[in-house]
Amino acid sequence: MRINAFVVVLVCCILAGCSAVDVTTTAKGFYDPTDPNEVEILKTRPNKPFIDLGTVTATRFSPDDTAKMHNAIRPKASSLEATAVILTEEGMVRGWGLERWATGVAIRYQ
Repeated sequence: MRINAFVVVLVCCILAGCSAVDVTTTAKGFYDPTDPNEVEILKTRPNKPFIDLGTVTATRFSPDDTAKMHNAIRPKASSLEATAVILTEEGMVRGWGLERWATGVAIRYQ
């Protein structure tokens, strides 16, 4: 009986905490580190010149957690030394429930 309750709690914890942000570097070179709190989240291409640093993918966020998703993207993008992330696509998918996802490009202003 105790093992069944443990398994149920374990499965609930796994399903509740599955949101993730992945980054893939596509640029060469090294840049000065950036502060995650200063990384901008953009929906459109900026007018300033910039360099593409890599791709960003955020998955499995609650539909109401847009701010949480953006805040999870910032430290991952700052690890690429990005100053901003341009979110190119966003959407919802039905899995175990309704989940938010987004893809984009980490950039550094020149």
